[in-house]
Amino acid sequence: MGKLNETDNQTINLISNGTDITGDIRSNGDIRVDGALTGSLTTKGKVVIGPTGKINGEIYCKNSEVSGTIEGKISIGQLLTLKASSKITGDIETFKLSIEPGAKFTGSCKMTETESNGGPPPGRTKEAERTGEREGK
Repeated sequence: MGKLNETDNQTINLISNGTDITGDIRSNGDIRVDGALTGSLTTKGKVVIGPTGKINGEIYCKNSEVSGTIEGKISIGQLLTLKASSKITGDIETFKLSIEPGAKFTGSCKMTETESNGGPPPGRTKEAERTGEREGK
């Protein structure tokens, strides 16, 4: 019997310390960030932000554990865990939230009423925004 908070996909992607990425990332597997990302991160799995990890952009995923720094919107389908060393500046939307003493959070938090598998809400993806712009919406 599997745990509720684990993804079925065993793929793990790593952005190591000293690596800087600019752009959007999409994945079906888990992602660990110990480097820096400027852009959105979307996955159906779990996102782990290590103590040296920094993200400036939006995050959409099923579960997340944060020990590093995030500036931007975070949307989690199930559980978001903020470790004592985490620093969050931005809005959070999640089903469940766990915050260790010492974590720093500046922004608003909305608790959803149902679990989801993560991912951006329909019509809120960058591609949808671009299509709307081209159509004059």
